[in-house]
Amino acid sequence: MVLRVLRKLAVPVLAMALCSSMPAFAQSGDPKAGDKARNQTGEPQKDNAARKAAELADVAARLPGPAGQPECVWLGRRVVNLLWRDDLDTAFRHLDLYDRFGCPGGHIQATFRCVVRQGQLDPKAPESLAARVHACWIDPAIEATPAAAANPGAATGTTAQ
Repeated sequence: MVLRVLRKLAVPVLAMALCSSMPAFAQSGDPKAGDKARNQTGEPQKDNAARKAAELADVAARLPGPAGQPECVWLGRRVVNLLWRDDLDTAFRHLDLYDRFGCPGGHIQATFRCVVRQGQLDPKAPESLAARVHACWIDPAIEATPAAAANPGAATGTTAQ
C-alpha cells in the first residue's frame, strides 16, 4: 500500500523537481554577457542615458517652447516613428500620453509631414528613420532632399513609365 502511494507520488514529484530546475538552465545566459558592455577597442561603452540626456538638452536649446521639453521630444519622435512604420495603434496610445503632457499636437503633424516629404528610406538602414525624424523634429520646414524632389514617385513607391 505504501509502495503504491509512493509510486503514484514519484512521477509528480520528479516532474516538479525537473520543472523547478529548468528556469536555472534558461536563465544561465551567455558566459560572455559581460563582454557585451564593451566595444571593439575593449573599453566599456559610454552610458547610453548620458548620451540621450545630452541629445535632449541639445534639442531643448534649439527648440524653445513645449516641443523642446524632454518628454515631448521623446514621445513625439516615437509617435512619428510609429506612424511611419504603420503601427497606428501604438502610435495613438503614445499620442494620448503626448497630449496628456501638454505637448503641441501640431508639431507631430508638421514633423510627420516633413518625414513623408523626404521620400522613401533605405530599409537596410533603420537608423536613417531615427535620424530623419530627429532632423524633422528640430526643423519641420526642412526641404525635401534633391533625390526625392527629382523623383516624386519615389515617395509613393511608384515610377512613371
